[in-house]
Amino acid sequence: MKLRLWTPCIAAVLLAACGGDGSGSATADGAEEKVLNVYNYSDYIAEDTIPGFEQRTGIRVTYDVYDSDEILETKLLAGSSGYDVVVPTLNFFGRQIQAGVFMKLDPSRIPNLANLDPKVMQRIAGQDPGNAYGVPYMMGTTGIGYNVDKVVAAFGSDDIASSWDLVFKPENIARLKDCGVTLLDTPSDMLPIALHYLGEDPHSSDPDTIRKAADLLKSIRPYVQNFHSSQYVSSLANGSTCLVVGWSGDIIQARDRAQEADNGVNVAYSIPVEGAPQWFDMLAIPADARHPDNAHAFINYLLDPAVAAANTDYIQYANPVAAATPLVDEAIRNDPTIYPSDEVAAKMFTYATNSPETDKLYTRLWTEIKTGR
Repeated sequence: MKLRLWTPCIAAVLLAACGGDGSGSATADGAEEKVLNVYNYSDYIAEDTIPGFEQRTGIRVTYDVYDSDEILETKLLAGSSGYDVVVPTLNFFGRQIQAGVFMKLDPSRIPNLANLDPKVMQRIAGQDPGNAYGVPYMMGTTGIGYNVDKVVAAFGSDDIASSWDLVFKPENIARLKDCGVTLLDTPSDMLPIALHYLGEDPHSSDPDTIRKAADLLKSIRPYVQNFHSSQYVSSLANGSTCLVVGWSGDIIQARDRAQEADNGVNVAYSIPVEGAPQWFDMLAIPADARHPDNAHAFINYLLDPAVAAANTDYIQYANPVAAATPLVDEAIRNDPTIYPSDEVAAKMFTYATNSPETDKLYTRLWTEIKTGR
């Protein structure tokens, strides 16, 4: 998953930059060349997934990574990104569809669509009517990652980590300042979370309401060591950070890295009792992709239950392939922080697709928050 750069001119830019016909690159005999260019989040695929696809299909994959939706969107806005498959988060994906960024998928070339959870597809259809432009890759939550021992030392127990109070009450977060606090460097995550904590609508576009969230974040800014959307995995695992607002799978990866290193660092992840965001990352094909046939083949491969299960086992995010769930490692599929219970899921919310005006406000307020103005 994960500063919005959306401006009133973006739709025009996207339509001009991404309006390719998707005809692809062909060899001398007219066949599409055996090449695929993928752009995905860092640390977001099993080590053997790409080699397995290459071996099965003979298609050579160039695999590049990023750590936020904003970076991906910048590439798409520039046009001619050179990528055949990208992985935007659902709220970005919805508005990019409207601007003509992606080509429609050909379901006949993705038979493994039948493996997807119908409930997930129905929820995504709110942003992608008819599920025409993308399929879900992984889903997760945004919550609290923490060093158990340091939280216990500060508060006597780690019960407080079950609530957003740990993050948003200055008197609480101040106790952890010296051991390192990191927030996601994404206003699209942090401002809605703050709104939800305040009892406001996390989808609000009202400037005065959004400023309440910004004021709350400014009140805890003195205690935040770092804003970043990927480095916290290693810093949590090695003990140099003790409190993070981050993505579920990343924090669980940090927990497992610390355990594997046997370094005495005890990391845990909490979905706060007040509720937290649930998000979906999508597989999509840019409208000017040069290898659309190969892109369809890759998407179909990722929806194979065995492949999806292996990816979940490695990155520890839940996947939407219903047939994959029995194949996922038992400890993972029974972990309520990865596959939340219905009771917990009932308190979750998704992110809104913001208007250009709201995004400009988000960006301006985020700059103020980070600089402490």
